[in-house]
Amino acid sequence: MKPASLRPFLPHPAIRRHLPQCRAYAIQSPGAPNLQVFDSHTKYLQKERAASNAERSRRVDYLRDEVASRLCERLLDINRHFPSVLDLGANACNIARTLTTQAPLAPNDPPLQTRMSHLTSADWSPTLLHRDEHLPFNSHLSSHTRTILSDPDIESLPFAPHSFDAVLSSLSLHWVNDLPSLLSQVAKILKPDSPFLAAIFGGDSLFELRTSLQLADLDRRGGVATHVSPLADVRDVGGLLQKAGFKLLTVDVDDIVVEYPDTFALMQDLQAMGESNAALVRETNAGLRGLGRDVLLANEGIYRELHGDGGERIPATWRVIYMIGWTAGEGQPEPLRRGSGDVNIKDILEAGNGDKGRSR
Repeated sequence: MKPASLRPFLPHPAIRRHLPQCRAYAIQSPGAPNLQVFDSHTKYLQKERAASNAERSRRVDYLRDEVASRLCERLLDINRHFPSVLDLGANACNIARTLTTQAPLAPNDPPLQTRMSHLTSADWSPTLLHRDEHLPFNSHLSSHTRTILSDPDIESLPFAPHSFDAVLSSLSLHWVNDLPSLLSQVAKILKPDSPFLAAIFGGDSLFELRTSLQLADLDRRGGVATHVSPLADVRDVGGLLQKAGFKLLTVDVDDIVVEYPDTFALMQDLQAMGESNAALVRETNAGLRGLGRDVLLANEGIYRELHGDGGERIPATWRVIYMIGWTAGEGQPEPLRRGSGDVNIKDILEAGNGDKGRSR
């Protein structure tokens, strides 16, 4: 007698079927890949919350005002008139205010604000953008409008191609996720032979706070978390500008050291500026669950031990990267074709070494 077959009692998926062999592959979605480093919505809320207290926000404008002044000094070196200028990521219109107070290079030179016919200040935080619209400096500008960027991510610019004679940006672009895409769009909205001048916080900014927080985390919690947002490195800026199509590049670095009474005052100023950590990989609600009291107290002691000079105040270093690029245009100086030189640099160096040897 044959044993009973179990096949009729097996569930349907258990019956073996002969299916054609197939293999699935991962497919790139349309468009260029976009690496998300920062939480744009969180940064928007931080700036809105900071600007809601106008008086406190103005008290911590010392960095933005100083960097805007140094950026406008670079604009003074360009001897031309700009009919239309864009201030991209204007914050509280710090550049507009600086234009009305910046002294000219020579006593007979006209004021800087008269060298441009119209200034457009654009930012995605309406509260911060309109914070100082009632102050007297607005009436000193010949023509000034404020534009709210509808998307918290400023990678998409709502301006027509070739609509500006210059684009400025002071301490805003370091929060952009897709900086190469934004720089390409800036090159498109600029007219030919027009400058782009920007200043951003560099990768070594607040290195004192980074190191002390890491050591405090490691000592109190046995691990390291992200408490300070990552920033661009100066070595990458020139390549990004060149990739976006800019010519005649200039990149330089400036360190601004500010003294604070303690680390608590430093972090309070960061919050009032709207410059708190907004990295996607971060501890949420860090003030309660992440940075506990023991970590904050340990950070204060480590900071003073490593970076203090024994006095009552502690230093904090802000590294600012300045960049200047020009869109291509007629009449610009161009590098000579490779191999077109008439003199070999090797011969000059060898001749110089020979002269030094004879003089000895």
